[in-house]
Amino acid sequence: MKKTNANILVIDDQEDILFAAKMLLKKHFETIFTLNNPKNVLRLLSENDIDVVLLDMNYRIGFEDGREGLYFLKEIKTLSPKTIVILMTAFGKVETAVEGLKNGAFDYVLKPWENEKLLQTVKLAVEESRKVKKKTDQNTLTDSFFIGQSNLIQKAYALGEKVAKTDANVLILGENGTGKFVMAQYIHQQSNRKNNVFVHVDLGSLNDNIFESELFGYAKGAFTDAKADTAGRFENAQNGTIFLDEIGNVPLHLQSKLLQVIQTKTVTRLGESKPRPLNVRIITATNLNLKEEVAQKNFREDLYYRINTMEITLPSLKERKEDKIPLAQFLLDKMIAKYNRNKIVYSERALEQMEKHAWNGNIREMENRIERAVILCDNNTISAADLDLDLVTIYESKDDLPLSDVEKNTIEKVLVKHGYNISKSAEELGLSRAALYRRMEKYNINPE
Repeated sequence: MKKTNANILVIDDQEDILFAAKMLLKKHFETIFTLNNPKNVLRLLSENDIDVVLLDMNYRIGFEDGREGLYFLKEIKTLSPKTIVILMTAFGKVETAVEGLKNGAFDYVLKPWENEKLLQTVKLAVEESRKVKKKTDQNTLTDSFFIGQSNLIQKAYALGEKVAKTDANVLILGENGTGKFVMAQYIHQQSNRKNNVFVHVDLGSLNDNIFESELFGYAKGAFTDAKADTAGRFENAQNGTIFLDEIGNVPLHLQSKLLQVIQTKTVTRLGESKPRPLNVRIITATNLNLKEEVAQKNFREDLYYRINTMEITLPSLKERKEDKIPLAQFLLDKMIAKYNRNKIVYSERALEQMEKHAWNGNIREMENRIERAVILCDNNTISAADLDLDLVTIYESKDDLPLSDVEKNTIEKVLVKHGYNISKSAEELGLSRAALYRRMEKYNINPE
């Protein structure tokens, strides 16, 4: 029987599971990799073209909620979007696996598995991997960067391209959703390290108890669950780039440990005394004003200057209004490719509302609304209702008025414009007739 030319990776902390899976799969697929620790997956993915990952959802004793599996699912899809992930879970834990499907997993299998069912699932995943890679090759738009035409964003990306050629530490600032992660990826892909690993660490999600072990690694026996020597995120990023997101959220007492690694370019695993040399490009990001945090003694001044060799500030969508519609089209094309939909367009009303919308959540909010609209729209046109834009944020006010006054003024202007025709007014405002009547009652607006 001819084997399928595919690279399969199985990740599970139980050696008997790894052995059984390898024995089964190697009869049908060309190359089988196994890992007993998911923390090593980033380096393996950076060095090999993996088609399918079979990922267990629990690793630490006493933790069986599947959150670890969901976390590493996100890491795998971030580093290697074209890799297809199948989750492995015990019977009775299906709800968490279903959450994994919503977060990008292809399918799940129950342990103990049926051999034929597992093989069929992996074969389908390999076929999906082929389709994804072919589609990516044909449609480079999905993997490209949208920069835009506004002066502020052009300057930010020009600076990013310039600093990418160096190994200088970069601090990226900006509101939530302005694209700090995308900028970090852009710098990495423009750098001499582009063929090496890009490791993303959400520091805001690491609690104090696991901060050091996650970032710096640990030796076998360093603590109760330390069953084997394990590299941390810094070591996993060796020769590549590490992106420390939400660095402003690191507690003060842990900042000194981070500073030590950055200063010395070495890392010492928990339970060891010998430092290990690092060759890593460091990019950090935060939505906080770190200068103010330093002034208030919430952030170490020496750490601030260590991470801030070069500072790049990303503008909000309010500051780059000319990019709203082109960005919306870029994101729509991205979602059409993701969901394999036929050509979809925006209605004129939808475009008008997107231009007027405040987008307080910036690009992330826009992407979420567009993805939802692509899923919901019944025909090939996205309406204003599909985008579900809130009335208050659609109409921006130049005055510093409370939001309630902005909404009341907007409703009154639209009613006057249409001679208090409720149907026409409700349509322009993106409301149902009943919703408009409720707001008129709320603000004591009476038809003339």
